[in-house]
Amino acid sequence: MKLEGNTILVTGGGSGIGLELSKAFLARGNTVIATGRNLPKLEQAQRDLPGLQVLQSDVGKPEDVERLYTRVLKDFPKLNVVVNNAGVMREVNMHHDADNLDEFTREIDINFKGPVWMARKFLGHLKTMPNAAIVNVSSGLAFVPLPISPIYCATKAALHSFTLSLRAQLKNTQVKVFELLPPATQTNLLGEFDPKDFEGVSIMKVDEMVRQCVRGMEKDQLEIRPGQSNQLKFMNRVAPGFILAQLSKPVDRMLQTKQ
Repeated sequence: MKLEGNTILVTGGGSGIGLELSKAFLARGNTVIATGRNLPKLEQAQRDLPGLQVLQSDVGKPEDVERLYTRVLKDFPKLNVVVNNAGVMREVNMHHDADNLDEFTREIDINFKGPVWMARKFLGHLKTMPNAAIVNVSSGLAFVPLPISPIYCATKAALHSFTLSLRAQLKNTQVKVFELLPPATQTNLLGEFDPKDFEGVSIMKVDEMVRQCVRGMEKDQLEIRPGQSNQLKFMNRVAPGFILAQLSKPVDRMLQTKQ
């Protein structure tokens, strides 16, 4: 895919992987619109990256997706790439009662429903554009779960499955469907976890992960698996019980301290 001269919308673009993707796309001469829930983060990103366009929006709310679609198509009619990057990851102990069920399943709204809503809303427009693409950012944990984060991992497995189906349905269109499956990456997403939960895991630097993503897109590599994500897919095929047991070890720590 040609990665110059595009108009690219990046959800969750105010920090982490989304911010680094926005930076990489801007450096290649693209128009980039970053969205997110946190307006101060977006404004800081705009100060750090001259030329970045920002719009506050929450992909976990369908009414926000509707408003975003109307605003973006009005202001940026040449939009041809949508990057579904927004995501949240939490440690969840299923032994605990959930006081608020909506908040308990917030990861489903943001991580899975959001990309589905975005694809459904923007697809009609993207099909009219040359060199168009949808990029779904899932996770290496789509292949095998980290059981201390059961809802996050389930959403990423669902997004992986959805991406495969979407790609098949769009095979006769000009819209490419990419999936980026990051490994554990050095972002704030891991900030609330105990470092012991990731012992033995190689935490990838976000700029290197994004470089591999961009290279993959330029080569039309539709499933991009940087770093240990490749190993997770392989191990889940050849030794699923072993790799699940390894990723289940942090559950013992969680149950000891929080049951």
